[in-house]
Amino acid sequence: MQLGDRPPLTTDGSKLKIAVGLGNPGAKYAGTRHNVGFDVLDHVCRSHSAATVRAKFEGQLTTVTVADTTLVLVWPLTYMNESGRCVKAVAQFYKIDPVHDILVICDDLSLPLGKLRMRSKGSAGGQKGLNHILQVFGTQEIPRLRIGIDPAPPQWETADYVLGRFRTDEKPIIEQAIQEAAAALLTWCRHDLNYCMNQIN
Repeated sequence: MQLGDRPPLTTDGSKLKIAVGLGNPGAKYAGTRHNVGFDVLDHVCRSHSAATVRAKFEGQLTTVTVADTTLVLVWPLTYMNESGRCVKAVAQFYKIDPVHDILVICDDLSLPLGKLRMRSKGSAGGQKGLNHILQVFGTQEIPRLRIGIDPAPPQWETADYVLGRFRTDEKPIIEQAIQEAAAALLTWCRHDLNYCMNQIN
């Protein structure tokens, strides 16, 4: 299926949902704490038969099929602080209700390393990519799946910390969290958000 062809998503009886992984584009940022949202979508692509990744709406998009749901995976390429531009364009194209059918996956400094937390609404909690998405849509009622990366140590600037890579001893923990977040995303495709929150939180 080509992402430019809207009809298959609305005429074959399947549901449509959008998963947005937040991060920064380019090899410079690959594997950094701020890019765990990208990593979750990458994991889903590897474990499912993803369609060809295409450049569109200032991002990269592909699709996977999960039960009766067509899941559009979105990697915004606008850099973190402008993520909302890409997400809004995708939502408008597919005529998606962001309150029910978008899930944003991002890092969270306030959570312990590897801890997952799913919420239906709330503030961005300092996550600038999520904050821009909430601003663009004009609502805080956009579901999000947060992945803990630990608070920045006292001697670190926050920006340097989130753009740094995980230590060797941290990698097994975050890799497990990425797998669990990918599984949570697939569960979200099969069930409602309340079910997922009860399973994860």
